[in-house]
Amino acid sequence: MTRLLGRSRVPVSALSFGAAGIGNLYTAVPDAQAEATVHAAFADGYRHFDTAPHYGLGLSERRLGAALRRYPRDAYTLATKVGRLLVPDERPGGDGEFAVPATHRRVWDFTADGVRRSLEASLERLGTDRIDLVHLHDPDDHADQALDQAYPALERLRAEGVIGAIGIGMNQTAVPARFVRDTDLDAVLLAGRHTLLDQSGLDELLPLARARGVSVINAGVFNSGLLADPKPGAPYDYAAAPPALLARALALQEVCARHGVPLRAAALRFAAAHPAVATVLVGVRSPEQARDAAEMLRRPVPAALWAELTERGLLPATAPPLGDPDPGAPPPGAPAPGASAPAPPAGA
Repeated sequence: MTRLLGRSRVPVSALSFGAAGIGNLYTAVPDAQAEATVHAAFADGYRHFDTAPHYGLGLSERRLGAALRRYPRDAYTLATKVGRLLVPDERPGGDGEFAVPATHRRVWDFTADGVRRSLEASLERLGTDRIDLVHLHDPDDHADQALDQAYPALERLRAEGVIGAIGIGMNQTAVPARFVRDTDLDAVLLAGRHTLLDQSGLDELLPLARARGVSVINAGVFNSGLLADPKPGAPYDYAAAPPALLARALALQEVCARHGVPLRAAALRFAAAHPAVATVLVGVRSPEQARDAAEMLRRPVPAALWAELTERGLLPATAPPLGDPDPGAPPPGAPAPGASAPAPPAGA
């Protein structure tokens, strides 16, 4: 099942592919593994693919574009982002966050010209003639420029049919809420703020998005990995998890285990349940992770599990209705079934 983003004609699958991992986020991924990961995801029902120039200094866009050339262009939708230009700047050592040579530096630019230049470069790296969805990427410290210059430029491109939809991608809620109120966005890519550990998206952004007809792409639903595999030293939002959050994640896992449900399945099903959410985006870096996420999203989660989490204060009473009336039924909007074996969890 697919849904359209906002009032656009851009469809997204229930599960979307986040391509930061194949841009060598933190550790290197071989070319062959990156390609196999995209193909495994496509085989298991992913039809929306998300990347950005920021991911691996363009490596993610190049790898994703190359792998997707196997498929008809109308068989999937493609998103990238604007706000950081890549400027050639050969430096010794690596890039830091991404395991790639430091061949470029990132320059913040939310001007109309910066939008145009960024999209032209992305089209070349992706090897495609169109991008379906373009996000304003992390304008935390550039919100005014993004609102006054970058957004109108994207709005013109959407009106001309050059792009299909406009979004904003952030790991906070205040700036996206401002854009939902003040613009005609189609989508918000919200990272890590509507999860089993952090429901701050429920305070304003998700209800506002629903009321305004803006679709939410829910990303970072494992909070960098803590909800995929809670243990000492596990990451939470790209840093070591504080003890209190680790204890909460372990309590969530204990309740899930009592009901025979993997924590990963509960995390994905919770992330997908709010009516404003059109798709859940997972970052994967191997075929096994891609298949595992699809399998977990298909897993039924009984209403009794959600009830116990709420009773124990591990979920707020304001959480969306959850639970499968028929324990054997797949969730609404789940990807088409495909062969998948138990696999290591996705890490983002």
